[in-house]
Amino acid sequence: MPIQTAKLSDPAVRAFVSALNAHDQDAFRAALAPGATMADDGSDRDLDDWTAREIFDSHGHMEVEKETAQGRGLVARYSNDTWGEMRTKWTFDVEGGKVTRFETGQA
Repeated sequence: MPIQTAKLSDPAVRAFVSALNAHDQDAFRAALAPGATMADDGSDRDLDDWTAREIFDSHGHMEVEKETAQGRGLVARYSNDTWGEMRTKWTFDVEGGKVTRFETGQA
């Protein structure tokens, strides 16, 4: 049973997932701290390039199955037009109510 985005525990993670699923690039950037970084499958990526390709240009969507680490870890079914659907894990570093780093990969 998926967890509704509005019920995610961490407000910064909730804002990130909500903006991602709404394809709202302004809200997504607002959920991130200045200079935020990210990694995919253990390799650091350019955040702007990766989010454009994997989220916004390809209609990315996250359906959260489970939270860990007080809401800063997620297991989700992630889908986009490029890769279809896959089970993914996400971890978030949060400071001052903003995501400073996120890491994702297949679960």
